[in-house]
Amino acid sequence: MIEVHALSKHFGSLTAVDEISFTMQPGEVFGLLGPNGAGKSTTIDCISGLIPPSSGQIAIAGNDLIRAPRAAKARLGIVPQEMAIYEDLPVVQNLRYWGSAYGLRGANLADRVADVLEVIGLVDRAHDKPKDFSGGMKRRLNFGCGIVHEPDVLLLDEPTVGVDPQSRERLFDMVRAQIARGACVLYTTHHMEEAETLCNRIAIVDQGRKIAEGTLAELRAQVGERDIITLTGAFAPGHTLDEALPEGVAVLQSEDSRLTLEAEDGPARLATLLDALSQTGAEVRETIVRRPNLESLFLKLTGAELRA
Repeated sequence: MIEVHALSKHFGSLTAVDEISFTMQPGEVFGLLGPNGAGKSTTIDCISGLIPPSSGQIAIAGNDLIRAPRAAKARLGIVPQEMAIYEDLPVVQNLRYWGSAYGLRGANLADRVADVLEVIGLVDRAHDKPKDFSGGMKRRLNFGCGIVHEPDVLLLDEPTVGVDPQSRERLFDMVRAQIARGACVLYTTHHMEEAETLCNRIAIVDQGRKIAEGTLAELRAQVGERDIITLTGAFAPGHTLDEALPEGVAVLQSEDSRLTLEAEDGPARLATLLDALSQTGAEVRETIVRRPNLESLFLKLTGAELRA
């Protein structure tokens, strides 16, 4: 449904997207996971046709975005990070507007608006104006405007920004409903738990480049069975610290007040590790041991934690 090959986007001397490639199949959620500024939104903007790529190819359901833009865009639904709703128009008018923009008319449009109102849980607020809504309600309407024409491909750019946990779960359910009807979803996020919860396959991106791709199981396998141990306190980074660590423990990130390590069977090694660190004069105030996950893979690949 989506084919992206060697996509790049430059803004002057800045490379926002650097030769990213991936494909997507019907009925799957493909996640672009990375920190703010990683190039996720720029990738979405290029695929949606909002901005032209500097180089590379994009095809939507077999339609080349450059050569056949109308045919390609007709298959797309877009839920941007910034709200694409008219806050002074009632909910039902927002949905009708976006439905008609994609060619829906008459009874077909009325039926789709009614269905979407049910999906987004705003039937009782259909004639109210969004300017008085909570952030979560606006996000649901934003989502509804992107699916009113039943797109084959749905682009979701950080759709849960600024929403409460209950609204986030409602949005997750709406994404799953799109998958159930056979659509494919491109989902960008900087939240590890969202990617792990929703996505069939994930591409980890940073500084405009794709640094890993696979299913959750495949990505976790890259980390292996090594736990991540994060210590906060006072440390003296350097060769002395490396030499003091027990066998099987490696430094991922070292700062004066924070030390991140990886180790097999971290909990069992913790007592020995703390004793070894105390011999170097380190002062440990807090210890966190985490099982391997996407965050530990990102840390391993980049040497930095996933930043918001």
